[in-house]
Amino acid sequence: MLNLKQDHSTLVVLSVLADGPSYGYAISKAIASRSEGHFQLTPSGMYPLLTKLEKQGLVTTSWEEVKAEGADPDANGRKRKWYTLSAKGHKQLARHIEAHRQMQALIDVFVSPAEHGGATPT
Repeated sequence: MLNLKQDHSTLVVLSVLADGPSYGYAISKAIASRSEGHFQLTPSGMYPLLTKLEKQGLVTTSWEEVKAEGADPDANGRKRKWYTLSAKGHKQLARHIEAHRQMQALIDVFVSPAEHGGATPT
């Protein structure tokens, strides 16, 4: 398992939300699934990040009441907070993706010097 840095966590969470609205637990499961378990965001990392993204206007939120299967129809359920990528969030995601691609291209120059006219390591 790899730990994500803050910028990477933001990119990953915004990317998951680009697929559609989701809630915290489902976001963390999607991250783990897509990365084949290599990336994981724990609740202690996920929820402060989602709060930050909400304060920045990158995501909007709504609440849903969830009841357990077979629960009393008159009983109150628990609340689930849904996160949706805002228009500002879509723009920020595009900027994060572009910055990632530029950084990857720069690193590739050093990792694969033979492909870019550099000397082959001996």
